[in-house]
Amino acid sequence: MQLEDVLEEYLYHCMALNFTHKTMINKRQEYKHLLLFLREKRGITHLESVTEHDLKSYIRGKQLEGLQPVSIVAKCKLIKAFFNWCVKDEGYLSVNPMDRVEIPKVAKKVKQGLSVDEIQAMIDSFSYKSYLEARNKAIIACLADLGHLGLLSLELFLQPM
Repeated sequence: MQLEDVLEEYLYHCMALNFTHKTMINKRQEYKHLLLFLREKRGITHLESVTEHDLKSYIRGKQLEGLQPVSIVAKCKLIKAFFNWCVKDEGYLSVNPMDRVEIPKVAKKVKQGLSVDEIQAMIDSFSYKSYLEARNKAIIACLADLGHLGLLSLELFLQPM
């Protein structure tokens, strides 16, 4: 089967599932890049001809272009979804060539908590003049004792009653 035709059929399938406009734009863009790569760099025009080596080469090319790992992972997920559809939904392939393509690891970002000075400034910004100010001061002190994760939800507690 012509790869371009199968990709177009998959996009119609996604539209029928009511994917968002933004998701469809992302899918079209990624599949266009993949199709160009497979056609021009690998000489592949048929779905059955795509191998894990072709897809590994595509992913490696994205890494060499300097794409961030999180972007590459997103591309891998789109490609894997297409080939899963080809295997599971339509039976066009017996094996997903993406199954043996290693997806890059994305380093988890550790969120910075507030410094001691910032916490103290927050506590000091409230007095005991009203119930709400005393309440807010106590909440900030309690959340500070929990660590920076508790402070991320601080805005929920500072809403007036």
